[in-house]
Amino acid sequence: MARRNAAARAAVALLVAAPVLAGCALTASDPPGSRQHAGQQRSGAPRPGGSGLVAVRRGLTHPAGNGPAYYLSLGDSLSLGIQPTATGRDVPTARGYADRLAARLGGVIGHLRLVKLGCSGETTSTMIHGGICRYPAGSQLAQAARFLRAHRGRTALVTIDIGANDPNSCVIGARPATIIPCLVSRVPRIERNLTTILATLRAAAGRRVLIAGMTYYVPELGLWRTGRTGREIGMVTDSFAAGVNRLITKRYHRVGARVADVFAAFRSTDFGAAGPRGAGRAGPAPPNVTVICSLTWMCAAPPRGPNEHANDAGYRVIARAFWRAIMRS
Repeated sequence: MARRNAAARAAVALLVAAPVLAGCALTASDPPGSRQHAGQQRSGAPRPGGSGLVAVRRGLTHPAGNGPAYYLSLGDSLSLGIQPTATGRDVPTARGYADRLAARLGGVIGHLRLVKLGCSGETTSTMIHGGICRYPAGSQLAQAARFLRAHRGRTALVTIDIGANDPNSCVIGARPATIIPCLVSRVPRIERNLTTILATLRAAAGRRVLIAGMTYYVPELGLWRTGRTGREIGMVTDSFAAGVNRLITKRYHRVGARVADVFAAFRSTDFGAAGPRGAGRAGPAPPNVTVICSLTWMCAAPPRGPNEHANDAGYRVIARAFWRAIMRS
């Protein structure tokens, strides 16, 4: 994830675009009647099998005691545990969700090693083609596939968060007339790219390795306290995020991956008793705004904020969402 500017023109553009974007969870590649509940898997998708640690251990087919087991973490800045310093500089930390998951899994799977290949600012396109971070294999996806093939039978878990950065350039520094078509075009691009990413990972990892992705929270909700424009941006971005999260959930399930519902864990749709209509007036912040302010740096004073990355508490919530997804039946 990367910092985002909150301009009034973005609010107007998103208000118009949101109904289109939210409906993109069912795309041309999905025949009529194929919509499914977020918790369901397509019957033909590979299933990691079993619940909890049984599913994690399925990927460990190499003889026990002959080398370490691996947990491969992929994605954007969240996978690196990025947080702002006191001077506002974003830096990777050892307090992210991947670190917390690795510590928890390491207590039950001996000799577990965490390997982080994430890249701050990564989009679904750059993950495939490269361009932001340098990898010997050329891109994060190619590097991940190389690692998985080289460690067949030794990889216990792959986690991934990707897609949140794709819409950023549509708003940041863009002309108002280009925002709507840009946002609309990005949704099918995210879908196509994520399909490629997940198919590549599944082929390299094999059918037995547990893959877990995540939905995204909505940092723009932190703009609620800045005034009416901020409230409108928060409300409409929440609607946009709901649609994109439904889309990426379907893509994960198609390859038998599990999904950490971070969007729900951050109570993203909870606007309280007044509902989203409360965006038009000042008053107490709704529950989802209070949560985003407590779990991210969005409401922090400068120079540390506003910053959309999770804080320590937020990364703990994300790690718990992954753990629940891994442990479910």
